[in-house]
Amino acid sequence: MDILDRLLGHDAWTTRQLLLQCREFDDEQLDRKFAIGPGSLRVTFDHIIWNIEAWTDAMQGRALRAKPRGSDNTSITGLIARLDAATEEFASMARKIQSENRLDDRFTGDAGPPLIQHTFGGGIVHVVTHSMHHRAQILNMMRQLGIKGLIEGDVMSWEAAQRPSG
Repeated sequence: MDILDRLLGHDAWTTRQLLLQCREFDDEQLDRKFAIGPGSLRVTFDHIIWNIEAWTDAMQGRALRAKPRGSDNTSITGLIARLDAATEEFASMARKIQSENRLDDRFTGDAGPPLIQHTFGGGIVHVVTHSMHHRAQILNMMRQLGIKGLIEGDVMSWEAAQRPSG
């Protein structure tokens, strides 16, 4: 397994694990406002996933997709489905870029004027570190809600979870 596989695997798995821990939360807990990050668990998870979706579109030279709305897309089940689809598409694209030795090639981000050129490698690392930054905020929110048994969320814990027992 190379470094890219580790970064992508850890990123997707850790966000998914936190979403799974939120399955029993009610709407009040998911939407409670905190003075950190985007402000609530639901909004922060949606923000992480939207970032993956939007950067995938930009890196593939596509028009930015419409942001998914509605309870089907922002329920925990909906967020998990979006995360799984987004991280699978993003990882496939990132591995292709790496295999084609295009990590230092540039693409134009479609974030509005002025259009900015980014390297594919920088875009990939940005998506992963952006998610990590907001997962730290999610862990803080979950602790404030009194949730026990939270995962640490580090790469070593992810790697240990990937190994067969024994």
